[in-house]
Amino acid sequence: MNQSISFQSAAWRRLKKNKGAVFGLVVIFLAVLVAIFAYFIAPDPSPYSNRIILEIGGEKPGYKQSFIKVKKDKDVFTPAFFSQLASGKEDVYYYIPIISHQQKGDSIIVQKYIDDGLSERKAYHSSQTAATPVITRKFWLGTDKYGRDIFSRIIVGTRVSLSVGLITVIISLSIGLLLGSLAGFFRGRTDDIIMWFINVIWSIPTLLLVFAITLALGKGFWQIFIAIGLTMWVNVARLVRGQVLGVRELEYVEATRALGFSNFRIIVRHIWPNIMGPVMVIAAANFASAIVIEAGLSFLGIGVQPPQPSWGLMIKENYNFIITQNPMLALAPGFAIMLLVLAFNLLGNGLRDALNVRGRI
Repeated sequence: MNQSISFQSAAWRRLKKNKGAVFGLVVIFLAVLVAIFAYFIAPDPSPYSNRIILEIGGEKPGYKQSFIKVKKDKDVFTPAFFSQLASGKEDVYYYIPIISHQQKGDSIIVQKYIDDGLSERKAYHSSQTAATPVITRKFWLGTDKYGRDIFSRIIVGTRVSLSVGLITVIISLSIGLLLGSLAGFFRGRTDDIIMWFINVIWSIPTLLLVFAITLALGKGFWQIFIAIGLTMWVNVARLVRGQVLGVRELEYVEATRALGFSNFRIIVRHIWPNIMGPVMVIAAANFASAIVIEAGLSFLGIGVQPPQPSWGLMIKENYNFIITQNPMLALAPGFAIMLLVLAFNLLGNGLRDALNVRGRI
């Protein structure tokens, strides 16, 4: 006997057939892994990948440089696994760029790199250096004007973009589901008041509203998340209101009323599960929009603050290089934004088709 296929199974099967959605899902999954293990993947595992080496600032992708590792004057403790997972680990050594080196007895004589055609002779005792004193590093995407590794900062910056998207979606869904459900379910005066409030917020340009909230809350990591989240719930509320208006008169809702269930239970247990398809689609769209807005705000200087890496902030710091011989310093974080936003948009389109909500939103 053939068993009926559940709606979720059928939707998942349709989603898997959509190559664009699968590509988006894979990119998002990889981005999540990169964000979680950023400090174990990044070549520069220091907090915020903020290892500043001014002598090698503004170098092109593929740049190679030798360094001598000199011990710091203070004791640096190795953090526990979860501490390093969350915030990286402080460098135990200074990384000093060199042109050449030679061992003489218990000392290492090096030509310290200062600038093109300019060097300085230095000598270090073996007790001052690491067990393997000289290393050569390749900077896959070059270095910014402070000599920081662009590749490492893009990896760590993935956390900011995914975090702002996630927190924005949580805030916007929480407010949107609540107000939209109340407006659609109770109608009448409740609907009029909520829709008036929604229209007032809707009439204010998003960036202007974000600026106002940011100025009220201050600049910073968490403030920008809250500011963006508080501006993106309107789309969700309007969608949810329309969906609730469409299902509140259906027979299964009338049956729950006849059984004496409370309005809260009817909304949460019976209406919400049946309108989650369109909500998931708009959540994916909001996730992508939040990434772009955060990048724009960071570019303007009111988002994530230095030295914390944000893709928008990296573009701001390096956009002057676009007109020079090293445009990749600004283009690399731009490509990262483009790829992640594209992934969420493709996933959203795939969810729309898989959940059969094309004509309902």
